[in-house]
Amino acid sequence: MMIKNIFNKIPRKQAKAAENHDGAPFSKSEATLRSSSASSSHSNSSWSGGVPNGMYGANGGIQQPLDAKVDGVPKPMPYEALPSFNDVLSSEKQNLFLRKLSMCCVVFDFTDPAKNSKEKDIKRQTLVEIVDYVASPNGKFNETVMQEIIRMVSINLFRTLLTQPRENKVLQSFDVEEEEPLIDPSWPHLHVVYECLLKFVISPETDAKLAKRYIDHSFIIKFLDLFDSEDPRERDYLKTILHRIYGKFMVHRPFIRKGVNNIFYRFIFETEKHSGIAELLEILGSIINGFALPLKEEHKLFLVRALIPLHKPKCLSLYHQQLTYCITQFVEKDCKLADTVIRGLLKYWPVTSSTKEVMFLGEIEEVLESTQPPEFQRCMVPLFRRIAGCLRSSHFQVAERALLLWNNDHVVNLIKQNRKVIVPIIFHSLEKNAGSHWNQAVQSLTLNVRKMFSDVDPQLFGDCLLKFQQDEAHEQEAQTKREATWRLLEEMAR
Repeated sequence: MMIKNIFNKIPRKQAKAAENHDGAPFSKSEATLRSSSASSSHSNSSWSGGVPNGMYGANGGIQQPLDAKVDGVPKPMPYEALPSFNDVLSSEKQNLFLRKLSMCCVVFDFTDPAKNSKEKDIKRQTLVEIVDYVASPNGKFNETVMQEIIRMVSINLFRTLLTQPRENKVLQSFDVEEEEPLIDPSWPHLHVVYECLLKFVISPETDAKLAKRYIDHSFIIKFLDLFDSEDPRERDYLKTILHRIYGKFMVHRPFIRKGVNNIFYRFIFETEKHSGIAELLEILGSIINGFALPLKEEHKLFLVRALIPLHKPKCLSLYHQQLTYCITQFVEKDCKLADTVIRGLLKYWPVTSSTKEVMFLGEIEEVLESTQPPEFQRCMVPLFRRIAGCLRSSHFQVAERALLLWNNDHVVNLIKQNRKVIVPIIFHSLEKNAGSHWNQAVQSLTLNVRKMFSDVDPQLFGDCLLKFQQDEAHEQEAQTKREATWRLLEEMAR
C-alpha cells in the first residue's frame, strides 16, 4: 500500500504525441490540421459530375463507394454529364477536361444493350467532346494532361479481346476468309477513344519528349497485342495510329520493330493464328520504303528470319499482297538480295496447295522484275527446275501461271540472255505440255513459248529437240524391256 502511494505521487508522463505516416511524431495542432484536411478531402471525393477515384474496376463495371448508402442500403452514384467546354471560362477548361477524362474511365458492359443505356450515351458524348478539345489548339499539353489521356485510353482499350466461338474446331478445318468478321459491341465507345488517341499523337501540341514517358514500352506492347482483334475496324485504327507513333517517337522505333518481329515469330512457329498480320505488314511496307541505304544488317536479318518464313503458314492468302510488297521493297532497295529472296521462296515452296503455288509464281515474277543479271544467274538453275515442275502440273492454273512469266519483257530478257542454261531445263516440260496436256489454254501458251525459243535460237532449239527425242526413245525402249520382263515373270509363275 505504501509503495502504491509513492507511485501515485510521481508525475504521470504526457500522452504520446500522434504520429504521422512516416513514423515521426507531430504536434497536436498538426494532427488537428491533418484530420481536417482528410475530412475535407473525403467530402470533395463525393460525386460532383466527375468520377471519384476507385469508381471503376478491372471488370469494367461501376463500383459503389462505401459511403453511398440510403437507409443503410448501397445506392449507385449518379453518372451525369459535365458542362460543355463552351459553358466555362477559358481558365477552367483544363480542369473540366481532366474531369471529363476521369469520367470516361468508367467502362460499361455492352453484352446487354439495354443496360446503362443513358450512361453509355453520356460517356459517348463526353468522349466526342474530349476528341474536339484535343484536336483544337489549346497550347502545349502538360504532363498531367498527357498522363490522364493515356490513362483513360489504356483503361478503355487494353482489354480481353472478343473471339468468335468455333466449337473446338481444329485451326486447319475452317477457312478464315469465309467467316463473317466479328463486330465488337463496344465499338461506339472504342472508336471515339481511338480517335482521341490518334488526335493526341498527331497534335502539334503534343511534345514527343514528354509524351514518350507515357507512351512507353509497356503501352506499345499492349497496343501491339490489340492487332489480334477480329474487328477489322479496330485493326484499321490500330494500323493508322501505330504508323503515326512510329513516325513521331523515333526513340521507340527499334522497340516497335522488335515487337512486330516477336508477333511474326509466334505466328509462324507456334500458333499460325493472328488477325492482324496484313495490317502489320502494311505498316512495315511503308517503314521499309524509308530505310536508308546501305541497309543495316538488322533489316536484312528481319527479311531472312521473319518475312521469308511468313510464306509458310496455310493462311498466306490473307496477307500475301502486303507480304509481296515488303519483299519487293527489299529487292528494290538492294538488288543483291534477289538471290536470297528467291532461294527463300524455293525453300518454302508449297507441294500440296495449288492456290499457294499460284501465289508464289506471281511473287517470283514481281521479284524477277527487280532482279539484275548477276543475281539472276546465281539462282536461275534451282528456280527453273521448280518452274519446269510447275509447267508439268496437272492443275491448269499452276501451269498457266508459270507460262505467263513469258509475258513479262524483263523476265524474257533474262531468260534469253541465259537460254543455253534455262532452255535444256524446261524443254522436256514444254514438249510434254504441247503434246499431251489436257487443258487447251495451257497447250496454246506452251506452243507460243516453244515458238519463241525456236525463233531466238534455232540451233539450241534443234539440239534440245534432238535430245528430247533421244530421251523419249530410250524411255520407250526401257518401258518395252520392263513389259517383257513382267511377261516372263508371269509365264514362270504359271
